[in-house]
Amino acid sequence: MRLTAVASLLVSLAVPGPGPGSAPAPDGFVLLAAVDPTVRQEMRYAGADNFTGGVVDGYEEPVCLLARPAAEALARAQRVVSVRGYALTVYDCYRPQRAVDAFVRWAGDAADQRTKAAYYPRVAKDRLIPEGYIAARSGHSRGSTVDVGLVRLPLGRPVDFGTPFDFFDPLSHTDSPEVTGAARENRRLLRHVLGEQGFVNLPEEWWHFTFRPEAFPDAYFDFPVSVGSAVR
Repeated sequence: MRLTAVASLLVSLAVPGPGPGSAPAPDGFVLLAAVDPTVRQEMRYAGADNFTGGVVDGYEEPVCLLARPAAEALARAQRVVSVRGYALTVYDCYRPQRAVDAFVRWAGDAADQRTKAAYYPRVAKDRLIPEGYIAARSGHSRGSTVDVGLVRLPLGRPVDFGTPFDFFDPLSHTDSPEVTGAARENRRLLRHVLGEQGFVNLPEEWWHFTFRPEAFPDAYFDFPVSVGSAVR
């Protein structure tokens, strides 16, 4: 989501509550744009630019929802990277359980290989679940996990991390020995900045961070991703 879209989203915060077919998030969830509208949002599962090739169940709007402590920590990290000439970009935040279920169904559909070249060229699709790339539960459904990268200001050019987001391959391991030079340093920078604010990286995915302690450590929520879910 670009800054103009964020501005439009903030106007929509006057919406009195969740729309038809929506269920509200529990108290403690917020829209990231309401906490820090300068964090860029490219919510991949709300569109077709993701490994499934389409909009994923549960993503009604391209917005980032998080438990408030995680959103506030991300805002602090944004202030740190902005001094260095960067901005954070989030690709996914809270993820409803119905979306996780959709990922599992997609992984079991051997006939659908549309995105193999872009997202899993070296891994057979029937190995994505056994090798842990797709799972039946996700920390994202608890609201304190975020998938995040960096762009270089002022033009917003994506920073090189050695692989794209959601690239199912050992190359995506944060400390992959095959990733060197600037890409390795960029991974180190991202982990360092977010780590200072309380986020813990998942070693298998350079983009995946969980804020600790989690606000909802034992929950797996299934309310939809929408403005109305978080606005009372």
